[in-house]
Amino acid sequence: MANFQGPAIFLAQFLRDNEPYDNLRNLCNWASSLGYKGIQIPGWDRRVIDLDRAAESRGYCEEWKGVLAEKGLLATEIAGYLAGQVLALHPAYAAHFSGFHPPGLTGKAVTEWAAEELRKCVRASVNLGITVIPVLSGGFAWHLAYPWPQRPQGLIDEAIGELAKRWIPLLDFARDKGCVFAFELHPGSDVYDGATFEMFLAAANEHPAAAINYDPSHLLLQQLDYLEFIRIYGSRIRGFHVKDAEFRPTGRVGVYGGYQPWKGRAGRFRSLGDGQVDFRRIFTLLAEANYNGWAVLEWECCVKSPEQGAQEGAPFIARHMIKTTELAFDDFVGSDGADRAHNRKVLGLD
Repeated sequence: MANFQGPAIFLAQFLRDNEPYDNLRNLCNWASSLGYKGIQIPGWDRRVIDLDRAAESRGYCEEWKGVLAEKGLLATEIAGYLAGQVLALHPAYAAHFSGFHPPGLTGKAVTEWAAEELRKCVRASVNLGITVIPVLSGGFAWHLAYPWPQRPQGLIDEAIGELAKRWIPLLDFARDKGCVFAFELHPGSDVYDGATFEMFLAAANEHPAAAINYDPSHLLLQQLDYLEFIRIYGSRIRGFHVKDAEFRPTGRVGVYGGYQPWKGRAGRFRSLGDGQVDFRRIFTLLAEANYNGWAVLEWECCVKSPEQGAQEGAPFIARHMIKTTELAFDDFVGSDGADRAHNRKVLGLD
């Protein structure tokens, strides 16, 4: 039976150097005042968590949870997006993603750093009593997404195989600690839709610790059927970013965006309720798929302010959350139990 938890909010897009967005305690006061019940933590930002200490010290984690508990909040997940993205990094993107890791690291040193950060996310999650680590897969083949020129035979298999090789030891580590990595299917990573997730799963031997962080906004911008996606992969969905988007192609721009800023693109992220995502259907399908996890606002909008987006997000999520029923609506006219003789009589067989 599904057990939605929430509403919750991912803090990454709200962190600032001014109050109330500058530290954990202030953010807890702010999030609680808006009606949120949980917060998702960017594991890379020391303003909200010291990942090194959280990975090693249960005492630190108990104190940390106490700050949340003062405001009636729980930790939903520790996100490892930045480390996941650079675990597998094509050299052409090294400069572009250099802000995702400590300065001075290159090549193998970046991979080793990223792997250790992801292990820290697992250890910290164990100490905090949570089990899901949302991540990006990283990858080597994103620049080959459009097959022009024709891709050499076996090229993508080689890329996915190397990606799985880097993730399998981490997936093993997570499984042994009772955790999962929930891959957000995201542009710029080699695991970005259902087909690539299946390829990755096959290369990773259908690893049980490989899960999905479901974010319909990225799927809508690909023009993928984000509702059918839940029917196909519902058993692997362990995290949920409640994030809206719209796709309005014109005579100038379509799926690729024309190198335009966000306001000029056909596909744009929007605040909850301002886009085209059918959240009523999503929550129903996730309930039918027995989703047991948090509904977490991820705010990214090129029109509305983050303050308004956060204010409107909590009641929006709360309205859509479903508490599944254990009773059938017509139980009041049901029989008291199985009666084979009666059943055969109804069927005209006796």
